[in-house]
Amino acid sequence: MKERIESLSKEIEVFTAESAEQLENFRIKMLGKKGLVTQLFEEFKNVSPELKREFGQVLNVLKNATQNKINELKEAVSGNNSDLQVGTDVTRPMPLSLGSRHPLSLVRNEIISIFSRIGFVVSEGPEIEDDWHNFSALNFPEEHPARDMQDTFFIDKQIALRTHTSSVQVRVMENSKPPIRTISPGRVYRNEAISARAHCQFHQVEGLYIDSQVSFADLKQTLLYFAKEMFGDKTQIRLRPSYFPFTEPSAEMDISCPFCEGKGCSICKGAGWVEILGCGMVDPNVLNNCKIDATKYSGFAFGMGIERITMLKYKINDLRLFFENDIRFLQQFKSVV
Repeated sequence: MKERIESLSKEIEVFTAESAEQLENFRIKMLGKKGLVTQLFEEFKNVSPELKREFGQVLNVLKNATQNKINELKEAVSGNNSDLQVGTDVTRPMPLSLGSRHPLSLVRNEIISIFSRIGFVVSEGPEIEDDWHNFSALNFPEEHPARDMQDTFFIDKQIALRTHTSSVQVRVMENSKPPIRTISPGRVYRNEAISARAHCQFHQVEGLYIDSQVSFADLKQTLLYFAKEMFGDKTQIRLRPSYFPFTEPSAEMDISCPFCEGKGCSICKGAGWVEILGCGMVDPNVLNNCKIDATKYSGFAFGMGIERITMLKYKINDLRLFFENDIRFLQQFKSVV
């Protein structure tokens, strides 16, 4: 063993490396799991007790010398810059991988931009709301199904995660005087099973316009403008009667299917139309709850799911993709500004 130790010491002393690859091979040869120095430590167990102290010291010196040699050559190899080709401009900026915004952020920003061009401003509010702003002020009766635990995440009897951004509109009406023209984008929560078409959290944009002599015709023209700006000039809309506690009359709005241009396909189930939002004239009870004179002012409101608009715009068939952070999905939007 003594002769092998002396032989390895000489080999380590004279070794040189011109590349990181050579140095790594040397490290594995000496200190790897089956390296020569490692094998000596394995054989040390068979040394007689009276010689263990002497050989132990010698082996430790050998191991330290090997590690010091590797560290010394590592600095020399890293400063060698052998990978640089002649004529390489080392001051040239490195190409950076172009990132992208999340598709929901892209559509949210586009919706805000469209409505800002006709005078709507953005308003925001808390995601944890009290019963008054989330339900009562919006004309929800005590027995309304939306108050049931199956739809709402209640923190206690009076506090819950907001189920819509209409609560922001209530705060705006309480703290502003007409004319009011605002949109309220934000995250909302519903106690629903997660599937390709539903999720327990999603994003909404709700709009509100209050002034004197506001009519349903104003609502229709505003939404027609939005549909054409978002989906193209050929887009048509239709309004179907519906019910919401905070609007009267109420309607749901469909657009001509952007996939088949109204001819009928699997997306629109052959109807040629797809629903994108709910809307209506603000109920006078809501105005009075917010201390706005319903005999003097009127207004309209609308609300849409950002996920719904995004799925139609980018032809995405599973809502869960928005929340999975799959880089393969997100990279598809790299070129979208």
